[in-house]
Amino acid sequence: MPYAVNADLPPSVRSHLPEHAQDIFREAFNHAHAAHAHDPRQEEAAFRIAWAAVKREYEKIGDEWVGKR
Repeated sequence: MPYAVNADLPPSVRSHLPEHAQDIFREAFNHAHAAHAHDPRQEEAAFRIAWAAVKREYEKIGDEWVGKR
């Protein structure tokens, strides 16, 4: 299901990503969810694509996600 605001994101996303990374995740997830509407693995694909979008802009150092420079 698409997410209207960051507060709707799963706790595992909200508790680990900074606000801007949550925006990236939400927008990528919603776009991928719509693009894979007829795929039986729609939700799984949307999550994979959203995490890939976050990883283009952020990297995990230790337990923290930080912006790439």
